[in-house]
Formats: sequence, structure tokens, C-alpha cells
Amino acid sequence: MCFRVVCMADYEDRCQCRIIHEERVDGARSKALAPDEVGRLANFFKALADTTRLSIILALQHGEMCVCDLAAFLAVSESAVSHQLRLLRQLQLVTNRRQGPVLYYRLVDDHVSQVTDLVLEHIRE
Repeated sequence: MCFRVVCMADYEDRCQCRIIHEERVDGARSKALAPDEVGRLANFFKALADTTRLSIILALQHGEMCVCDLAAFLAVSESAVSHQLRLLRQLQLVTNRRQGPVLYYRLVDDHVSQVTDLVLEHIRE
């Protein structure tokens, strides 16, 4: 096993010695995502970190809804829902279709539902 010891005696609140397993660092580097993918992944989780946006996503798992129905469900203004839907659309989590004067929103694909279902399963364990 290859490792190196780096002493950090100047830092009282940390371990005085660090052991770095270079093969693990090299392995992590070789499997690391490109920075733009990491950014997109972070934006996905930021989008779901807001309770209003997450509630919209969870509601849309059961089928498409119009802005006014989402506003009624969330007990917020249509303007507030539209603002959140715009962000979710920019992040390619939801899409819409127009039927006459009504704009319906739905999840882009089942991957969004799979992520929320998986996390929900995890927190319920």
C-alpha cells in the first residue's frame, strides 16, 4: 500500500498527521465528473432543495397540472408558481404544453420521479 504522511503540527484543531492513500485519490480523479456535469448536478439538487419546487415536482408525479391548479394545491399565487415553474423548465425538469388558453406542466421524464422516490425511500429507512 502506498501512502504518505504529512505532519500538520501548526493546526491544533486537526489531526496532527494525515495519511493519504494515493491510489484512492488517483482512482477518484480518474472517475471524477467533468466540472460542467458537477455544476448541472448541483443545480438539480438546488432546484429540489426548495420546498415549493419540490412540492410542484411531487404533485406532477401524478400527472400534468396547469398553473392555476398548482397554485390552488400549494395555496400560493399563480405568479409564485409560474416563477418556480420557469426555473424548473430552465433546468429541464418540467416541460409544458398549451391547450387553448391553458398551459399544462408535466415532468420531463421519469428520472425526476425516480430520484425523489429513491431519496424518500432512503429517509424513511
